[in-house]
Amino acid sequence: MPRLAGAGTAVVKPAHAQQVALTRRTLTPFGLWVYGAAASAPMVVLAGGIGTTYATTRVTALPLAFLLVAGMLAILAVGYTAMARQLGHPAAYYAILAHGMGRGWGVAGGLVALVAYNAIQSSLYGLFGATMTAYLGGTWWVWSGIALVVVGMLGQRAIVLSTRVLAVVLGVSLLIVAVFVLAGLGSPAGGEVSWEGFDASGLAITGIGGAVAFGVAAYGGFDAPGSLVEEAIDQRSVSRSTIVAVVVLGGVYAAAAWAMGVAVGPDRIAEEAADPGLPFSVLERAGNWWAALGTVTLVFAIVTSMLVFHSVVARYVFAMARERVLPAALAHTGSTTRVGAPRAGSLAQSTVAALVLVAFATCGADPIAVMFTWLSTLGAMGLLCLLLAASVAAMTAPSSVRGPQAGAWEWRFAPALGVLGGTVLLLLMASNAGSLLGAAPGSLYPFLLPAILAGTAVMGGVWAGHLRQSRPEVYTGIGRGTPKTHAVPDSINISI
Repeated sequence: MPRLAGAGTAVVKPAHAQQVALTRRTLTPFGLWVYGAAASAPMVVLAGGIGTTYATTRVTALPLAFLLVAGMLAILAVGYTAMARQLGHPAAYYAILAHGMGRGWGVAGGLVALVAYNAIQSSLYGLFGATMTAYLGGTWWVWSGIALVVVGMLGQRAIVLSTRVLAVVLGVSLLIVAVFVLAGLGSPAGGEVSWEGFDASGLAITGIGGAVAFGVAAYGGFDAPGSLVEEAIDQRSVSRSTIVAVVVLGGVYAAAAWAMGVAVGPDRIAEEAADPGLPFSVLERAGNWWAALGTVTLVFAIVTSMLVFHSVVARYVFAMARERVLPAALAHTGSTTRVGAPRAGSLAQSTVAALVLVAFATCGADPIAVMFTWLSTLGAMGLLCLLLAASVAAMTAPSSVRGPQAGAWEWRFAPALGVLGGTVLLLLMASNAGSLLGAAPGSLYPFLLPAILAGTAVMGGVWAGHLRQSRPEVYTGIGRGTPKTHAVPDSINISI
């Protein structure tokens, strides 16, 4: 079998693997950062996440909690991004676990990633439908269906177009958050700016576990740049883009939570935050038109967040199909040059989202309390598990993957710290899943989430075992199917 020169390693590639690729060397470091930040959707966190967390947990030191969670996730991302940039594989967790822990773990991780990313992406259709219905009336699932079509069409286009759309919406979102912070701090309750939001003693209450769980969910999707590495101009920028994304988001969310607490007073924030209109009423202090702009931007922010997760899922499907772990037909790019956007993967994701939407609409489920809350929590928990696994994989990766200039911080110390801290985050999130889901005390429903993730991982391991016995050439190539450098043309050659 031929050898494949990967990023920092030489691996075996199945002779029959398709030499198809995504449009390469088109995504700048800024574009990677945009994808990581836009996935989290700062306007969604401002309009709903922060207030819900205050009202549910009554943790007045929420700004500090946001900073601590961001710091822990940034450390967790060190090993993940180090592996991602070395391997250059669109299905990042799939390839990372395959190289660092074994091929069976890779397939298990790939399926868990598909479930997690699909869950978050599908959950946003419930949020979008409910938001549009609240503002314009109509039926929520009709609005969701319209969004599904728009996202599906954009997802099949060149990634440069999507990046431009994301950058504009993200830029406006960050501007509105900045205005919100200034409006809140500029007219504090009681006439004095309170720093209680950063008082560590405010973390020592029973609601801190729920605050951490909500915080982890708020950062969901910051790891998206790892799946865009094949399209990046500079693969090394994946690390910086991902870590900077979560650090910047941490500062943004902490400032927004602080401003919200200051605007109404730390002693009243838990009661006032239960009003979903609170963020917009604070924005009105800067002018009524800021609240109107915030409402419009919120709608677009939900759609762009959907687009990010849609793009990531499409690339996972494409990459795993290219190695025949999934049906090979899903590896088509829709281009005669064999280079382009993952069209078949995009259609597959749209189909899954449509089926989920139909299922929840048919059951008469509440689009926010059930569809959005349950699916987004499932996805956030799954991605946290994958980040933990990626840190373990970084520590156990062979020298051929790490490369000759591997640093101890990236490959040993940071992943070890990430495993320790990430385990604490996961335990807090799992033990407080009931508060995230709004389940009654003693309910068994929260246990469904880890059961779904564990069951998916087991299915992946079983499928990998089947491939090992029946299709050993496919099993050998798991996580090793990125094309040779000159096997497919670059986008610049196509245009020529």
